[in-house]
Amino acid sequence: MKNVFYLFLVIIISSCTYKMEIGDSEDPEPEQVNEFAIVIHGGAGTIKKENMTPELELAYNDKLAEAIKVGHEILKNGGDAMDAVEATIRIMEDSPLFNAGKGAVFTHDGTNSLDASFMDGKTLNAGAVAGISTVKNPISLARKVMTNSEHVMLSGAGGDAFAKALNDPAIEIVPNSYFFTQNRYDGLQRVLKAEADKDPQAAVLQLQDAFTKDSKYGTVGCVALDKKGNIAAGTSTGGMTNKKYGRIGDAPIIGSGTYANNATCGVSSTGHGEYFIRAQVAYDISALMEYKGLTLEEATETVVQKKLVDLGGTGGVVALDHLGNISMNFNTPGMYRAMMNDKGELVVGMYKE
Repeated sequence: MKNVFYLFLVIIISSCTYKMEIGDSEDPEPEQVNEFAIVIHGGAGTIKKENMTPELELAYNDKLAEAIKVGHEILKNGGDAMDAVEATIRIMEDSPLFNAGKGAVFTHDGTNSLDASFMDGKTLNAGAVAGISTVKNPISLARKVMTNSEHVMLSGAGGDAFAKALNDPAIEIVPNSYFFTQNRYDGLQRVLKAEADKDPQAAVLQLQDAFTKDSKYGTVGCVALDKKGNIAAGTSTGGMTNKKYGRIGDAPIIGSGTYANNATCGVSSTGHGEYFIRAQVAYDISALMEYKGLTLEEATETVVQKKLVDLGGTGGVVALDHLGNISMNFNTPGMYRAMMNDKGELVVGMYKE
């Protein structure tokens, strides 16, 4: 009987020791990397140093830095992530360097049609506008759709009517001619000429040329994490040169162009929108983190470099997780991008390297 007791005691001690060893070997909880942080993009595409003048390179560098510093200042002072995202994107919308707001490309009909989306990671509330034509800063209207309506997306004339009805100084109404820029207009004319000549091959080449140029002045987006742990994301674009029939890309689609969730991450996308919609790029990154336990970098790498490429899609994302980790992942020769952390360190990039 005594031997049985000692054997039972040995089994219990061994079991406890094993459990302690297993517990000791478990990975520690991931640590907070940044108390707050912000990351932006200004479009992805054929962005190569040999195609860039020193003056243009400096202009992009300065504008990206200017925009992200505005949002960073808000976060540093304890401000809300949503305010940081909106203020930062407005700076880029007001610049003709990017295909958003003032620098928007032209539709087939010779007008400018704007899309934007906004998401709050704390509540998972979101707002978006598509095909609007009279609002100077579409990102601000997308946020108003989120906060001042029961809807998620408004489009076309209805979105413009909603903007006017708000009677809000932050939602500035402008004539469509405000968005005119000569280089965008010239890009449209090249494509239209090729179409008029009934040369399908030339039309395709001209559209590719226009897309390449537009990619250098692309869709803009921002993701921010504030000191309270809240994540917000937003995206704004003028769409694609020569778009017809009210075409809408990924930028205003929640889950494709924009997504934010305090439990995982925030994402803003840029690239060939049709593929980003099919792949639900922004949400997929969050889902891989939530359901498979991937890190932010692992998730963005999987989606941008594998899933998107397998579909034939080109572009990139900027993303920021709840721990302050930052990812700027793209499968094109370049992406205009910048990031700032809680130490005030600024990184601006354009090319693949």
